Amino acid sequence: MHTTELWKPNAVVATIVERDGRYLFVEEEADGRAVFNQPAGHLDPGETLLDAARRETLEESGWHVEPTSLVGIYLVEPPNSPITYLRFCFRARAISHDAARKLDKEIIRPVWMNRAELVAESARHRSPLVLRCLDDYLAGHDFPLSMIHDLRFGG
Repeated sequence: MHTTELWKPNAVVATIVERDGRYLFVEEEADGRAVFNQPAGHLDPGETLLDAARRETLEESGWHVEPTSLVGIYLVEPPNSPITYLRFCFRARAISHDAARKLDKEIIRPVWMNRAELVAESARHRSPLVLRCLDDYLAGHDFPLSMIHDLRFGG
């Protein structure tokens, strides 16, 4: 009898937060090197996508945010990795900063950069999605949150 393993992409969220023409990124340790990414992470069991975006941004940057729209949905398979990621990238509004909050252990620091500064660090992007998501945001990709239906919670 032949069995086939069920393929499941990993669901992740990311946020783009703008303030005075600069965007919130995190510098983090990944695969033994310091890289830049949007605040991002995995969807936890029982969590909505929006709650995951709020939580991940807070845990990685100390910023409380409110997602306002969807920038895009991205399916990506990093080179030399068996893992496929399904990334939901949100536009989010900064609400407040908790400077005393202890950040996730792999986070070096949150950093605000403009697009040119991010491009200058392109060799240190965690993935090509870092710039792609920002460019989609800058191109006006702005889809209503009403597109997301979480039927576990009546949505």
